[in-house]
Amino acid sequence: MSAREQILERARRALADVTATEPELDVPVHRPPPRPGRPAAQVLDLFAEQVADYRAVVERTTKTGVAGAIVGALHGRKPRAGAGPLRILVPPGFPAVYLPAGIEPVADGPDVPIAVLDRCDGVVTTAAIGIAETGTIVLDHGPGQGRRAATLVPDLHVCVIRAEQVVADVPDAVAALEPHRPQTWISGPSATSDIELDRVEGVHGPRTLHVLIVTDDA
Repeated sequence: MSAREQILERARRALADVTATEPELDVPVHRPPPRPGRPAAQVLDLFAEQVADYRAVVERTTKTGVAGAIVGALHGRKPRAGAGPLRILVPPGFPAVYLPAGIEPVADGPDVPIAVLDRCDGVVTTAAIGIAETGTIVLDHGPGQGRRAATLVPDLHVCVIRAEQVVADVPDAVAALEPHRPQTWISGPSATSDIELDRVEGVHGPRTLHVLIVTDDA
């Protein structure tokens, strides 16, 4: 008798007096009642507070004020090239009406090398979802959001998110997102700490995250 047959024979003897039972199919499942929704203004206030708590810059603006707000986000930054306008990476599908004058837009795409991204002074994107409870921005890399490298290489990330895209918490975000799409969850600018707990920013992503919450024009 082979080793395999010996093992199977021992298993049969051990289970000889065990009575097979049908699995219980109708197991009651406890489902919590739906959570009451929070007022939209309260959700936006919490989102702004939580994002700022991560040392990101948060600003509220209107659709017609986005371009001016982007100019404000770029104020004081010096071009990496040393002269000329700031080179800002622009993903495909980013609304052209949001782009301010006085910058050098750099069109991104899958064939643009990382070295080009590294020479950009910043990147502007839209977002898929904002989560108020955690201050998190979720990109699913659809139109205007760019590929993952686009938001990791430049030193500044200006993210434009509409007020209606902000949800209360993570369950609401998961329910709204399309599960088959790639996702990047961003909670504040890139930061890490060593064993001495010295905070270092910009190690594996942008040092500065500037979030523009856009509401409808009055």
